[in-house]
Amino acid sequence: MTSFAASSLPRLSRIHRHNVETFKNSALAEISGSLGDLGTLLPLMTALVVTGSISLPSTLLFTGAANILTGIAFGIPLPVQPMKAIAAVAIARKFTLEENAAAGLVVASLVGILSITGLINWANRVTPVPVVKGIQVGAGLSLCLSAGSQMLAPLTWIGPWWGDNLLWAIAAVLLLLLTLPYPRLPYAIIVFAFGIVLSILSPNANTSIPSSRPTIPIVHPSLHDLWTAATTASLGQLPLTVLNSIVAASALASDLLPSPPYPAAPTVTELGVSVATINLIGCWFGAMPVCHGSGGLAGQYRFGARSGASIILLGSAKFIFGIVAFWKLDLLVNVLSGFPKSLLGILVLAAGIELAKVGESINTDARDLRVLDQDLSWDGKRLKELDERERKERYMVMLITVAALLAFRNDAVGFIAGLLWHAGLKAVRLHEEWREGQGGIRNVHESAALLGREGSDRVG
Repeated sequence: MTSFAASSLPRLSRIHRHNVETFKNSALAEISGSLGDLGTLLPLMTALVVTGSISLPSTLLFTGAANILTGIAFGIPLPVQPMKAIAAVAIARKFTLEENAAAGLVVASLVGILSITGLINWANRVTPVPVVKGIQVGAGLSLCLSAGSQMLAPLTWIGPWWGDNLLWAIAAVLLLLLTLPYPRLPYAIIVFAFGIVLSILSPNANTSIPSSRPTIPIVHPSLHDLWTAATTASLGQLPLTVLNSIVAASALASDLLPSPPYPAAPTVTELGVSVATINLIGCWFGAMPVCHGSGGLAGQYRFGARSGASIILLGSAKFIFGIVAFWKLDLLVNVLSGFPKSLLGILVLAAGIELAKVGESINTDARDLRVLDQDLSWDGKRLKELDERERKERYMVMLITVAALLAFRNDAVGFIAGLLWHAGLKAVRLHEEWREGQGGIRNVHESAALLGREGSDRVG
């Protein structure tokens, strides 16, 4: 225990300095970046509160604490976001607090087992990088499709009301374009603050919420709840958490925030233990099941976050709102539910594009192409050279993964398709090498036979 503390303190000290120095140098960017994942958080959290599947005060308090501890431990803008597959099933089936908590507990337990046994680290080592990139690109495009179909498509030019329509979406896009020549523009702060004002003015933000349960309940899932969750919501969430929230998030952190100058990217084992711990504590009190998503990391990075200070600020704000929710629960839910979908949709769209962009590095500076020094560090320059065939094959594996993921709307299907295509390409190469070897052997035999005949002729 003493040696562990001795090795951890210097790392935590370096992370603390990085957080403080980054915030001093670019406070507005860190604050703006902290809001980059709200497009995923707000609609799902609000819908789960309205259906009675989670406790809003518990969710804000426990996820706020998780944000703060994550920022302190890792020093990068690593999000704490909803488990989307669980949220989707819970909303559709109107899960009770017990059923929703059971879904989070099942996934957290399995992820914890995979992390502690080292199986998740093994899976990360053997998974081809083009497949991981495909999961990231597919997740980004899924966010874009979700933003378009669920948030922006139902809007008209002037409706459903003057504060939420396609005109506001276009205005948000034009403002987003301004961040290209002016990258320090606090885009997310502006959009979020304006969205809150519009939400307060909205005539539709009047949502009734279940009030028969205590604001911070102690949940006791039954065996039936655990079975129901395991065979529905948890079944779809487990591969999504392992692939997108752990393996892909670790790889994305390494790509976007290389060390140095940033703190070392968290390993898949660290992320797995973190996800398991958060949910094995919070779900017992009705908090929303959460994970660390690569989409949230891309969104927060896109809007300026570069350190753990951003999510420490976000966590602190959540914690404060969690305390406020004890007395003003109805008001808080009304404001959240009335947030304009036009603005949320553009936030989600920008985050999705940022995540999908990581696919462009598949053949340039992907982590499996980096030539490491003897101390396993990378100088940022030396890369393995690929021939034209290798470049096309890597790109094709990534595209197959993306296509299967989007076609079936399932990360696991995309993952399996990418692995099979990768294995098929390797098998073709092995077959070609075998044929070349067989051809070489035949050439040797033919040459030997020819020499033998020439020798016989000379003797004759």
